[in-house]
Amino acid sequence: MFRICPIACLMFMLAVYTRPIAGESRQRLEYRPAPVDNPLKGLVPYQADVRNKFPHTLEFNYLPYSALVKGYDDFDWNPLEKMLDDIAGRGHQAVFRVFLEYPDKTDAIPEFLVKDGLKIHKYVNTNTRPLLTAPGETPDYEDESLRRSLKTFIAALGKKYDGDPRIGFITAGLLGTWGEWHNYPRDDLFASKAVQLEVMDAYEAAFQVTPVLLRYPTGEMNDRYAKNSDRKFGYHDDSFAWATLHTGKKGDDWFYMTTLKAAGPDAEARWETHPIGGEIRPEAWGQVFDKTPEKKEIQNFLQCVEESHATWLMDSGMFKKKQTADRIQRAELAVRRMGYEFHASAVTIGAVKEGKVSVALEIENRGVAPFYYDWKPEYGLLADGNAAKTFTGSGKLTRLLPGDGPRVWADTLDLSGVKAGAYTLAVRVPNPLKGGMPLRFANMTQDADAPTWLSLGVVRLP
Repeated sequence: MFRICPIACLMFMLAVYTRPIAGESRQRLEYRPAPVDNPLKGLVPYQADVRNKFPHTLEFNYLPYSALVKGYDDFDWNPLEKMLDDIAGRGHQAVFRVFLEYPDKTDAIPEFLVKDGLKIHKYVNTNTRPLLTAPGETPDYEDESLRRSLKTFIAALGKKYDGDPRIGFITAGLLGTWGEWHNYPRDDLFASKAVQLEVMDAYEAAFQVTPVLLRYPTGEMNDRYAKNSDRKFGYHDDSFAWATLHTGKKGDDWFYMTTLKAAGPDAEARWETHPIGGEIRPEAWGQVFDKTPEKKEIQNFLQCVEESHATWLMDSGMFKKKQTADRIQRAELAVRRMGYEFHASAVTIGAVKEGKVSVALEIENRGVAPFYYDWKPEYGLLADGNAAKTFTGSGKLTRLLPGDGPRVWADTLDLSGVKAGAYTLAVRVPNPLKGGMPLRFANMTQDADAPTWLSLGVVRLP
């Protein structure tokens, strides 16, 4: 049997756990994979307390338009407030979508619009797999009253909720079946480009902080969809790992990476500034994480993540029931790859001079996508697991792309008011949501001295 000698063990422990001391030169910091449940990334269940099933920090739900819109300038926010508060109560952030039509639901269109003459097309929706066909109701999207209502609703939604820390992402919704911007196979009933442009214009004007995602990337030369490749939206692929990768086959031209390429270079680079989300295709739920998925149509999950730069994905497979240990382990490895992963690769802590200390922290992104919110880092001097003093950092996480060189956070910390002694200098990135999961680094010393803090080194105050 292979045995590690005591000297080798000691050398390994020193390599991993020795902390830089103020005044020393640049020190490397050891890598360790970040937690699966870092905020604003990963798998997303439908709204529920399923924390015992699989690690997550986001929850999704739909809301019918009629639940929120009672008149042209009359809105009832209570259903949305109830949803956001419930999700936030678990320390999670919400992804939501408002819809006007949903198979087998007949009350999503506000009655006041019907009374004002809005025409409703009723038919059997056959695009409901893996569920049975169901009755469908599609409003006349060209109706002027409906268009007026949509614009005033989006403006009011943005005024009230843009930047709300309870919200992670919004999918644009409103148009098409499930709010997915299509009425397949009744394409003739979908909104015209003029209506699409009005909705996009309204969202762009209303939301400056909270990311809004569209279903389909579109360039100049599209017969059905208005161009969006030059707009400030992310995208969501709702047939993820089933119709994500380009195949070149006839009939697969609607697959996500195919439409992305067709939309042009601006759309292909969209992930660099705006998030990519979506939903794992229901037929692939759960088994997408198997070593050899049973359904041959399921595409390689990791390849889909790498090519699409996906940050979050709705999923029910890992949340409906407790999965096997093997499936959970494979899912954790795959899901950890989604979105960002920030590793503090090195730190330089200056000598304490005139009651101040300088710190230069090098941050790199080992994930597949950047972080899309301007959350502020915070330094702390820790003693016995508590922060004796905290300092607001100047560093930024936004637009730090995978493959970029390390970004240096350089700060000088004022130590006035801190008692003499030895302290652990640490850094963290708090979540603006009260009780929300903090962003954690991919480092060995993350949480080593206190929860949420990445320990960097020792500072001694005379």
